[in-house]
Amino acid sequence: MATPGAFLHNLILFGRLLRGLGLDISPGRMIDVVQALPLIEIGRRGDFKATVRSLLVHDRADIELFDAAFDRFWKNPAREELARELAELMEFRPEEPETLLSPAPLEASDDDQEPPEEDENEEVQEIIEVTRTYSAREILHTKDFGEMTARELAQVQRFMSELVWQLGQRQTRRLRSGPGKLLDLRRIMRQNMRYDGEILEWPKREKKEKPRPLVILADISGSMERYSRLLVYFSYSLAASMQQHVETFVFSTRLTRITRQLEGKDLDQILTEVSTAVPDWSGGTRIGDAIKKFNFEWGRRVLGRGAVVLIISDGWDRGDPELLGQEMARLQRNSHRVIWLNPLLSSERYEPLTRGLVAALPYVDDFLPVHNLASLEDLAQHLQVLDDAGPRRRRRHRLTGSAFIK
Repeated sequence: MATPGAFLHNLILFGRLLRGLGLDISPGRMIDVVQALPLIEIGRRGDFKATVRSLLVHDRADIELFDAAFDRFWKNPAREELARELAELMEFRPEEPETLLSPAPLEASDDDQEPPEEDENEEVQEIIEVTRTYSAREILHTKDFGEMTARELAQVQRFMSELVWQLGQRQTRRLRSGPGKLLDLRRIMRQNMRYDGEILEWPKREKKEKPRPLVILADISGSMERYSRLLVYFSYSLAASMQQHVETFVFSTRLTRITRQLEGKDLDQILTEVSTAVPDWSGGTRIGDAIKKFNFEWGRRVLGRGAVVLIISDGWDRGDPELLGQEMARLQRNSHRVIWLNPLLSSERYEPLTRGLVAALPYVDDFLPVHNLASLEDLAQHLQVLDDAGPRRRRRHRLTGSAFIK
């Protein structure tokens, strides 16, 4: 059984941990907790938890965080496991690291306080630092891009840069030596000369593989305004990390190519150049007109060699739905795969019933969400496994709010 000294020691560590996670924990409040312990049955977990919570939590928004921290801490897990589990439920708090843990001890008043042991402070600080790292990743992992603050978006950009983007390979007509199915007649004759014409070796050839080109068509109209800045960074991150060439276009009421602007290094400068190059930023939406311009002015130049096309849009369109359907059909015929990324797919109640999406979806191979880091990770995995055979295209399918992959 734990001694009273060990119990108070753990209580002090718990108070420091709560303070590091952002709760307003003062030495006076910790003293109140210690004084209240003789008045309750400590062995009853519910009474102990309710007492500590009532004395330490003074903000309704902190209740969930306190409950998560209490449940993990008082089952005595390892430090790494504690940090990981706390991070799954805690709110992301962006305080500076140096303010997370005050050097003032929590177990005594100013008159009789003793300096805390150095190893205790280091232990708690390590828990806090690991917890904050997991917190930023786990909380932002599922948070909608449109609900993030500017600081959180900056964190997301850093996490996005760590994603691995690779596109499925395509087979070319050129051949190379390898374990393929085609016999290499020249090498057969050359290598078997040593056997006096008797054929003992059967070298073979296989088709060369090259990465597929990628084309991005991103909607920067008014309905997509809260995602626009991150879409530009997403396009920049793809272009910077992929081996193959990436062509990027944005559209609202007209189509604008921003491939050259994304070749820069400074993101703020890139955003400035893009906003200057795009006259209709946050304007109306005419998806059909934009795709028609792309098909007739850029299609032959950038859709060759089995390109994959990413369309990023919520589907709200003020243009002619018949035109959109015609141009989507043309785009699909000239592409290896058409992937439509829609941030509204994050909602379980969403149904793609707008006129634009009703006209476009029959010519979309994959209809996927793009609203948080988790959806981007799923997209990265999907792009890596695209095979050379291409999708099985069917013209009729049921319109629902669910994502689909053909």
